[in-house]
Amino acid sequence: MKSIIKFLAGVIVGVALTLLLIVWVLPQKIFTESESKLNFEETVEAVVESAEAKGWTISHIYDLQASLLKKGFEVNPVYVLSLCSPEYAKNVLGTDDDRHVSAMMPCRVSVYQKGGKTYISMLNAELFSPFLSKNAKRTIVGAANETTAILKPVID
Repeated sequence: MKSIIKFLAGVIVGVALTLLLIVWVLPQKIFTESESKLNFEETVEAVVESAEAKGWTISHIYDLQASLLKKGFEVNPVYVLSLCSPEYAKNVLGTDDDRHVSAMMPCRVSVYQKGGKTYISMLNAELFSPFLSKNAKRTIVGAANETTAILKPVID
């Protein structure tokens, strides 16, 4: 009987710790955020130049401040840059088994201001990679690593 009680207590403690991890730690890990050493405009330009220098394309730059202003809302400047590596994209888009991962494409980087400083954030795609196929995981992790390299001139 004592063994069963110890086992159940262990299960309850394990579940409680897992829930605490999910509630407190995971939300802080879903996105990475880094302060830029440049101002807002320079940060956007530097990210575009760095991406293009590495053979990536910028498929679109969303100006969220302008979009919301058209609807009557004022917010600080926020640009979302859609970065794409054709090499990584073909790995996911070229297979029926992994095409659903396209929902995470292209790699998006947000540039915004808060507290008078400029920041860059992006989805921590590596956090989700264990749930993907081997090909998709390799592709997503590779793209995330290269995206981080693209941002290095701005955040280091």
